[in-house]
Amino acid sequence: MAGKYEMVVEQDIGIPMRDGAILRANFYHPKAKGKFPVLMTFGPYGKDVPLKEFMQEAWDAIEKFYPDIIANSSLKNLVWETPDPECWVPDGYIIIRVDARGCGKSPGRLAPNSPEEFRDFYDAIEWAGVQPWCNGKVGLTGISYHAAGQWRVASLKPPHLFALCPWMGTYDFFRDRTRQDGIYGSGFISRWWARSVLRNQHGNGESPYHDLYTGGKTTGDQALTQEQLAANRADYPGEILAHPLNDSFYQDRTPDLSKIDHPILVVANWGGLALHLRGTIGGYIGVSSPQKWLKIQSGSYIHTYFQPQNVALMKRFYDRYLKDIDNGWEQEPKVELSIRGPGDTVKRQLQASAWPIPNTQWTKLHLDAGAKTLSDKPAGEAASASYAALSDGVTFATAPLPRDTELAGPGKVKLHVSSSTEDMDIFATLCAFDPSDKEMTFSTGGEPKAPAS
Repeated sequence: MAGKYEMVVEQDIGIPMRDGAILRANFYHPKAKGKFPVLMTFGPYGKDVPLKEFMQEAWDAIEKFYPDIIANSSLKNLVWETPDPECWVPDGYIIIRVDARGCGKSPGRLAPNSPEEFRDFYDAIEWAGVQPWCNGKVGLTGISYHAAGQWRVASLKPPHLFALCPWMGTYDFFRDRTRQDGIYGSGFISRWWARSVLRNQHGNGESPYHDLYTGGKTTGDQALTQEQLAANRADYPGEILAHPLNDSFYQDRTPDLSKIDHPILVVANWGGLALHLRGTIGGYIGVSSPQKWLKIQSGSYIHTYFQPQNVALMKRFYDRYLKDIDNGWEQEPKVELSIRGPGDTVKRQLQASAWPIPNTQWTKLHLDAGAKTLSDKPAGEAASASYAALSDGVTFATAPLPRDTELAGPGKVKLHVSSSTEDMDIFATLCAFDPSDKEMTFSTGGEPKAPAS
């Protein structure tokens, strides 16, 4: 990638914590004297784990569908959910990727999403902010886990944090990351814990990953026994199961959004229904910063992060608040969202001054359990509809809409239900159909054919 500066890669630099621990990080910086702003990521997935090994399908998608990403970089420094240094360092940014405590090459007790991890994140920001090569300003970036952590550490208000860009990462640890409105996310949590985190626990000699730069282990030089590994980590799934309600355990892991007053660019994506979408938009609504922007995009939020036009968008934001460049960023629309159309297309870009969008026509539709319809008229008679658990459920359909309609805002459903069991989980899905009665589906970060909502 063309740029003013040549990039230097320094691996495994040490970042001291307040308790004397040393965390390891990769340091990508311009080959030049001077002071530059820092963009930092902090997480458990491994600063040295190649994207191709961590998530083969994500790598394959880049090769198949995203020639613009390939044209912009060699991809040889690419790891999961963090920025590609080749796209940033030539333009005068320092990228620092930190292995969280207990992960990768950082020794210590593994405790993802814990108050201790956020404290370490704070210390890493403050360490970077006072280094002789830093201009005193640190920004945060990254996808999903690397976005969600931004909300929490920003609420701690490290003095050298000046801007953040959570890219599709919810702020709410209870409602969106672990218990979707109380429903335990068993499949995701167990899979994520085993595949994405434990494989890269510090000291795991059985890790399948190979270091980006050396070909060696990404988990440090010392191989611990399974007993030692277990003793050196939190029981993440067990702790969540032990807390079924939104108690202090979750509150310690969910930020007070009112304390976040930094400039913030929030990027959400319609293609993240089950995990991050609601909490990312909710974070935007809740932060107190007057300098806040929301973009709601379409497609795979994993890959859109690396596309040149979105790198350029983020760079304009960081140039303004980390480099003090008067580039007119303040004139950027406060809210911009993609309106999707048939064939997994983007019909248009809608710009607005706030979210929810001013002048939205809030529309109430009524469920008719007898006719299995959804309409603007209340049901004429009392009725019920039943279904067996683990079945396809029950479907309510509207008549063909009389005119073009755009759905561009929050929705909710009010139900009166009874169950033959003591407890039940309800999943409400909104599906859209074209004039030939074929369902319109959309490619997302997690699946190729997702419903509208």
